Amino acid sequence: MAHRIYTTSFASVYPLYVAKAERKGRTKDEVDTIIRWLTGYDEVKFEQQITNEVDFDTFFAEAPKMNEDRALIKGVVCGVRVENVEEPLMREIRYLDKLVDELAKGKAMAKILRGGDV
Repeated sequence: MAHRIYTTSFASVYPLYVAKAERKGRTKDEVDTIIRWLTGYDEVKFEQQITNEVDFDTFFAEAPKMNEDRALIKGVVCGVRVENVEEPLMREIRYLDKLVDELAKGKAMAKILRGGDV
């Protein structure tokens, strides 16, 4: 049975990512930068996904180019070590969760993006 998050609208969770970052003094633009770095969406296509209220499964399935450096994302989110998540879609979701956590914890953007372009 598929996990409930797969069919949850990305647009319904996105404001929670932004709120988490903003509570810690970070910005919506930084959250957007992280998401676009991970997925390869440009600003227009990213906004379309939110407007269309696609679910997480669709959001990641339609991602233009998942960043190869995402394999460098390591650590624990919700008690689960992200690099050990075997189910591919859940691993992508956990990568995103981990990146937002790092942002909220004050990590520098260059480190969050694993040395990639901001």
